[in-house]
Amino acid sequence: MADVTSEQYFIERFSVTCSKPVSHLQLACCPSHCAIPWKDKNIRIYENKINNLEPPLELTGHHGDVSAMVFGTERDQPILCSASEDYVIVWDINRCYRQIKEGGIASGRVVGTLLGRVVYLSLCPMSAKVAACSGSRVVLLNAEREEVLGVLKAHLGPVTASEFCPWDVNLLISISEDRTFKIWDVKKGGILFESAVLSAYPLLSLSFMKQNGQFITGSGDGQLWCYTLPVDHKCRLVTKLDLSKLEQKHERNLRMISPPQSRTDGTARCDERGAVETAKPVLRIWPQTPKINHASLQQRGSYVWIGSSDGLCLLDLDTSELLSFLPLKGDLSISIAGSWVISEGLDGSMRCLVSSLFETSVVLLVVNGVRLDELCLRMAKSFSVEEQLSVMPSSPLMTTSPLKAELAKKGPKPQRKGGVNYQTSVKDQALVFHTQVKSSGYNTAPHRTMFRPKTNIKKKSSSITKTSTTMNDLLSEYPSHSEAPSVSFAHLMVSTSPTTMNALQYSGDGKQIVCGLGDGSVLLYNSSLTGNPDVYTGHSKAVNTVCWSHSKRWFLSTSEDPTLCIWTTSASEPVLTMREDQFAKPIRSAQFYYLDKFLLLASGSNLMLYLYHLDNTKDDIKRYKQRSKFKLTGKFSMKSGTDITSISAVNDFYSYIVLAAGADRTIQVFDMNRGSLVTQIPDAHCRAVHHLAQNQGSSFCTQAVQAYNLFLSSALTDGLKLWDLRTARCVRRYESHVNRCLHCTAAFSPCGRFIATGSEDHSAYIYDTRSSIFLHKLQRHSETVLNVAFNPAKPELNESAEKASAGGFHATNQSLSGEITVKHSTGLYTLHSFQCVLTSVPALQHNSTHR
Repeated sequence: MADVTSEQYFIERFSVTCSKPVSHLQLACCPSHCAIPWKDKNIRIYENKINNLEPPLELTGHHGDVSAMVFGTERDQPILCSASEDYVIVWDINRCYRQIKEGGIASGRVVGTLLGRVVYLSLCPMSAKVAACSGSRVVLLNAEREEVLGVLKAHLGPVTASEFCPWDVNLLISISEDRTFKIWDVKKGGILFESAVLSAYPLLSLSFMKQNGQFITGSGDGQLWCYTLPVDHKCRLVTKLDLSKLEQKHERNLRMISPPQSRTDGTARCDERGAVETAKPVLRIWPQTPKINHASLQQRGSYVWIGSSDGLCLLDLDTSELLSFLPLKGDLSISIAGSWVISEGLDGSMRCLVSSLFETSVVLLVVNGVRLDELCLRMAKSFSVEEQLSVMPSSPLMTTSPLKAELAKKGPKPQRKGGVNYQTSVKDQALVFHTQVKSSGYNTAPHRTMFRPKTNIKKKSSSITKTSTTMNDLLSEYPSHSEAPSVSFAHLMVSTSPTTMNALQYSGDGKQIVCGLGDGSVLLYNSSLTGNPDVYTGHSKAVNTVCWSHSKRWFLSTSEDPTLCIWTTSASEPVLTMREDQFAKPIRSAQFYYLDKFLLLASGSNLMLYLYHLDNTKDDIKRYKQRSKFKLTGKFSMKSGTDITSISAVNDFYSYIVLAAGADRTIQVFDMNRGSLVTQIPDAHCRAVHHLAQNQGSSFCTQAVQAYNLFLSSALTDGLKLWDLRTARCVRRYESHVNRCLHCTAAFSPCGRFIATGSEDHSAYIYDTRSSIFLHKLQRHSETVLNVAFNPAKPELNESAEKASAGGFHATNQSLSGEITVKHSTGLYTLHSFQCVLTSVPALQHNSTHR
């Protein structure tokens, strides 16, 4: 049992050869001891010491083969429970050592008899109860005396594991080969919750995470499920992971650091000739933070170690990332594991008792802390940027910065010089006595423009009334400590032709909402959703983006035409129109930028920066001549030449940072002060990102400076990710909502504490930024909720959905909170408001009215 040092991440303390393979048995390990079956019916106890010269303690008492063992949780007084077909015995290890020293025979306490083949044992946190899994039932035993406390039987297949809840000893969770888990009330013996079938393979392992009130289960095909365990026992899925896919992504990240031939960690198995892809069953789950020295990784939470057949994986459940993989390579006695038992040693080291899958050996491995620190440090460097980025500018504009560009103003025309043709006679006079001439209508003007009624003219009396009412409703300061919106307070339904709502946004003062529809029109509502909306038509195809200016005087819309129009609330015609001759491909996203100085838009693989000047005055003679001007001042291309799918930039204050998502699944960060790409995030999602959203706060609420560096990304089938721009790393993942086919968007609340997102299960979800568990599921729609938008002035959320339903929600502690969501469908469109939430705004005809 001499120490054998591996070339990789494990140090082999000792190796034991059993009489037959024990990969199918439950071994036991605690900080001070480990237990291994010996000669089938006996048990050997080894002390976890580096230079241990004492012979192992041998326990005899079973008449059948020992099939399961488990240690209690108390360190000072280790308790071992073992099971065979004849007996379940509880051993006091310290008492057994004393009996051997006194010349006697170590003995235990029989607590169960003739239970059949027991495949798994678990002790409650106080070591007062024992749960024995035998067949399709779980037998509850008294650990102090021979007494059956109850039998839990409801699974349709053999039970593979069961564990007591660490924070509630009256709860027990069991998993089975029927691919389900069940939550039991130990006192009453009833089922509190039972899951659906989770996988095509049996569930093999189970563990609790006490720090966040969750539990994890894993299956034979490498799938992991993390669920909440609330007080009402209605479990919610937090995240689902696939070990094989996580390992493939991990290997790609390692290749970016160094080529496969220069690495010595043995992870480039896919590049080896004749390599065989093996299954990665989840054999053991151990939630424990690793003892590492890197500060950035110590701040991460929800670490979980996963023991599989080919090695040990370290996962971060907050981000659903594989942080490190420790393969069973080098001079180890075992290359393929059959079972894992993981425990923390008395010195803080990580100890693993591993059995071979096909051989009869069992080894005790200690994780090499030095090599683990080196690996984690390399992984941290691979995700770090050369210099820390920030949304807040830390330096003045450079002399060559594109942001210093200005739109040249035209001066007065020079006077014509005298000459041969110089006329000194009387100037031409108009044929009429009026200074302005109204067109006779014979000009060839667009048909829809010529006969468009003026729907945006508002009476002064009604305007004054609306303004005063709205000002009374708005809060002078955003209630940053209010609860998340969850209570419905209004519902609005509109009859209209079939169309979709593709975008919506609140104005900066929270008084108005602009919506872009699939029929090419734009609707403008007041925040109370009362009265008829103003209708703006100027696009021939679906509107895909709407955006308000910081001054709240203008808003823009883009379409698949491709055209970009800038509107003012006082006119039904666009002030500025950028037509298809300016763009080779459709405009995917556009917005005002740098406190309204620029227009930022994405078309194809180009990110374009425009200067502009808006002039909404009209000359009746040259009515259709546009007086507004624009000029391209910068064009930036994606690094790989891929098309841009979404962009995001802060416009409420000066910021140099622009985010762009590409079809190649990357997120690229541009510094507009330099006019160049500064960093990119590869493989941000498993599919292309379709939406980016930054935490921009609100003029009614102040956040910490560091909070503005957070941004969201969303992709089909891959949930919602929260990123920190300073490290360019994912810090949390949200995937309780459903987003498989349609492009659902997300938004930050003005206080930065909540995140709202649409979902395909006819609901809108609200998350707390500090937890991956959703706070509220807002169910007021019959179709997919596509878009969400928070009111910047008060806690309201507006949402839109597929069958044109809209609603609003408010917090339970006040009457002002809400959400807006958008849906698309081919029927009636409804607008739904909850005191804080507003849902689905339908497509309206010019003469439509709210009902």
